[in-house]
Amino acid sequence: MKNKSKFQNIIIAVSLIISALGLAQNKTENYSISNHLTEVIITKEKKMFTNKNGNIKVDVANSILASTPNTLDLFSKLPNVMISSDKENITVIGKGTPLIYIDNQKAEMNDLNALSVDDIKSIEIINNPSSKYEAEGRAFILITRKLSKKEGSQTTLSEVASFKKEFNNYLGINSSFKKNKFEWKANFNYNKLQPWESHSIDYQIPDADIISNYKVATANTKRKQYIFGGGFFYKINEEDYFSISINGKLQSEPFDINTTSYNKNGDVENNVVTYSDNKSQKNFINSFVNYSKKIKSIDTQLFTGFQYSAFDQDSKAFVQNNYNETQFEKAQNSDQKFKVNVFSGRIDLEKKFKNEMKLEYGGLYLSADAVTDFETINFENNNTITTHYNFEEKNTAGYSQLSGSIKKASYSIGLRVENTAIVGKFKSIATPLINKNYTDFFPKAQFDIPIDSTKSVTINYSKSILRPNYSSTSQGSTYINPYFLYTRNINLDPTITNEISTSFQYHDKSVKLTYYQNTNPVYSSFVFDNTQNILTFKETNFDKEAGFYLEFTLPFTYKFWTSTNSMSCILNKIEDDLAMMNTSKPYLYYYSNNEFKLSKGYTFSLTATAVTKQKEGIFERSGRFIMDLGASKTFFNNWNCTVSYNDIFKNTIYEESFTINNINSKATYYVDAHEFSIAIKYSFGKIKATEFKEKNIDENSNRIR
Repeated sequence: MKNKSKFQNIIIAVSLIISALGLAQNKTENYSISNHLTEVIITKEKKMFTNKNGNIKVDVANSILASTPNTLDLFSKLPNVMISSDKENITVIGKGTPLIYIDNQKAEMNDLNALSVDDIKSIEIINNPSSKYEAEGRAFILITRKLSKKEGSQTTLSEVASFKKEFNNYLGINSSFKKNKFEWKANFNYNKLQPWESHSIDYQIPDADIISNYKVATANTKRKQYIFGGGFFYKINEEDYFSISINGKLQSEPFDINTTSYNKNGDVENNVVTYSDNKSQKNFINSFVNYSKKIKSIDTQLFTGFQYSAFDQDSKAFVQNNYNETQFEKAQNSDQKFKVNVFSGRIDLEKKFKNEMKLEYGGLYLSADAVTDFETINFENNNTITTHYNFEEKNTAGYSQLSGSIKKASYSIGLRVENTAIVGKFKSIATPLINKNYTDFFPKAQFDIPIDSTKSVTINYSKSILRPNYSSTSQGSTYINPYFLYTRNINLDPTITNEISTSFQYHDKSVKLTYYQNTNPVYSSFVFDNTQNILTFKETNFDKEAGFYLEFTLPFTYKFWTSTNSMSCILNKIEDDLAMMNTSKPYLYYYSNNEFKLSKGYTFSLTATAVTKQKEGIFERSGRFIMDLGASKTFFNNWNCTVSYNDIFKNTIYEESFTINNINSKATYYVDAHEFSIAIKYSFGKIKATEFKEKNIDENSNRIR
């Protein structure tokens, strides 16, 4: 009853806030018709979600989603997309980690953190990316940034006040200027955040007669973020353009962690309170240079792009332990520095033939250099460890793809070849610890067979690869308590996936069936060192994974109500010789977004996400149900107010249990997602019709076919 009363109070508060703002709106509107019409434009209100064979496009710029304070929170509101509890990973239901692109360039998690929501036009979730794009991931997320079709300048100021366990504030400015063929954009955000997190793990090691558990009682952070971006776009002519952009994020955060632990080793029992004083700085910068040119002599469209990214992290921790309510004593002092620089260049060529056949071919080169400096002083055994680890990776790829149609049916067949060379070496050791060089072939095929004007069948096959991110293969660790460490794994291998699927589309509704097999999937595992009595938790390669998923996408519109619904039935089995196998059972995932366009410009939204209990062979995970509410109103054409109430039932809790290496564990992760926020945006500037004609430019030219 308390939750219900609180929910009703919030709804009343939302209504009062928006109604009060509505009273200030001028109710007198003037209409006029010019005597000389030079152009008639008929517009149709865009849908927030559109569906094609289970591929979903989200119109962010013209929806209530545009008021979301940051890009990761925006992603958490999308269908079939899940954000991990630590907000370090994105997965697509039934597909795993997706390949992410911003316009024509590959992006990583750091790019998303450095991207302003105000700069996003649309997001597409695509199930079968073309051979044109990297072979990483079974799903593809394409972010398209805004480009103006009208001249003038516009600046938007935004303020989001977010109330979670602590107060969080997001302040931003986004500006654009367009004149004839030239467009300039810039954004700056200052975020002052106070995230909270907590988790606990209970585990038993029967072979060592150990029963233990710990709980992170408090993990309070004072985080400052500076997010910036800018660039310009020059339209040389109808088919050629040149663009440069740069974005970045500077973040500093002191955070204290208090952990309570219990450990029973045989007849010896200890209760330990661990206090960790941490400081961290993370700096990220990313830059793009793109050039597109139509080579008329051979009737071919050329695209070339260069990208440079740099990430720098410095983490310091001073740890003290209090055994059995005695006194705090120094345990560890650590300083870990991690830097990675990535350069990549790509070239794509596209030639269309008279019979609507299209040939695409090109290549990519990527070079990454990561360095980890690690120094730890262990006061308990008076030991100091200092290491310098260097990781280098080079990736060279070439691809070719042919697409066209035979009668009414269309096809797309492609092959991508990628060579990867990796060298990982400690400075103090002459011989490389890791020395790999491998070449993989990635075929892809898609066939679209129309039945009639409203129905079609699509068949897909693809082979893909998922490589570990650079920080996962670095050397580093996190001290939890005297008996437990989180560490990285420099020996991770990539995951190879083979997948076949078929889908049926009827109008904008679709059903899709997929079967997949993964080799060397990556999941978390335990390793126990009985000489030091320390349990290490790290990611490792498991033997294999396979499964089916059946997905239904059911959008519909009724008067002022638009609803997008996605439901998946998933059967997944993860196997490893070192883990205890349990029965795999199907589980359900459901997503529903409901938007209500009411009178006087009010928009209300209700989003619900649910997943049932998951039994996937080795892992057993809890189910959850999350509901978000939102209300939005635009005033005077340049003021917008959005009120949001997220995770209203406080259900963002992750539970996971499994047994591996004869170690039984059960973990619970609590996420601070229960939120009430007020977002206000004010836009000013003058936008007018452009003299430079752009009407026949295909906005979908960069979409995957």
